[in-house]
Amino acid sequence: MTTRSGAGRTGATRQTNGWAGCLAVVAGFVTGVVAWGVGAAPGLRGAFEGERDLSLLYLDGPVIIFGAPALALGVWALVGGVLRARDWMAAVAVLLVLAAVAWGCGEWLEMRTDRFTSGDSL
Repeated sequence: MTTRSGAGRTGATRQTNGWAGCLAVVAGFVTGVVAWGVGAAPGLRGAFEGERDLSLLYLDGPVIIFGAPALALGVWALVGGVLRARDWMAAVAVLLVLAAVAWGCGEWLEMRTDRFTSGDSL
């Protein structure tokens, strides 16, 4: 038999999970924007004679900016919902994944913009 206090706690937990999921998406969006903005800046500014790589704008930008929040929400749903872990465990998992995403995006964009930052433009 369910008591009144148990039902109230379940509703509060669902409400907390909803807000926490939204925060995971916002954190993912901010991570994606910052990682892309910092990494893609040399390729968008241009190099020798104004040469620019616009694929950083129309290909890498949307993938990183919209992929990071989707990944954060997926990790939150997997850890918090499917695996039924505590909220703080899901938050730590999201933070670790976003740190890995930021590092990976930085490495990818560094490779893509290397010709704009090195002295030898190929």
